[in-house]
Amino acid sequence: MTGHTYLAYDYPLLSMFWTLLWFFLWIMWFILLFRIIGDIFRDDTLSGWGKTGWLIFVIVLPFLGVFVYLIARGKGMGAREIAHAQARQRAFDEYVRDRAGEAGGRSSADELARLSEMRNRGDIDDDEFRRAKELVLSGAGPAAGASTPPSSGSRA
Repeated sequence: MTGHTYLAYDYPLLSMFWTLLWFFLWIMWFILLFRIIGDIFRDDTLSGWGKTGWLIFVIVLPFLGVFVYLIARGKGMGAREIAHAQARQRAFDEYVRDRAGEAGGRSSADELARLSEMRNRGDIDDDEFRRAKELVLSGAGPAAGASTPPSSGSRA
């Protein structure tokens, strides 16, 4: 038999279990380490020197550094994570409001209905209505002529 075949027979199920357990713990350790490094950078209460000190401690003595960090500052990690998530949500909500505000909250159909109303009231004449309608339908923006006061030739 070759060396690969012996490995299959010499590696019992319990050894495979322990290997997978250690592999899982190793991955969990890296996840914890990266979360702590992220928390160090996210914390606004720490000075630059404090962040540098914690980072060096966590990198040079990883096991001791992570455990000491969890004992000393672990209680606030959750609060900082929640505050960061809320700040991201507020920024997203503000972005959506800004984007919705740029559209003016009116569709082309709303603009055309408003223009038609103005023409029916006599605020604008047919020529102004036609030009404003072309602007709205071309997507060049809201009817600029319709939002200004009527000219001296229109009926009041």
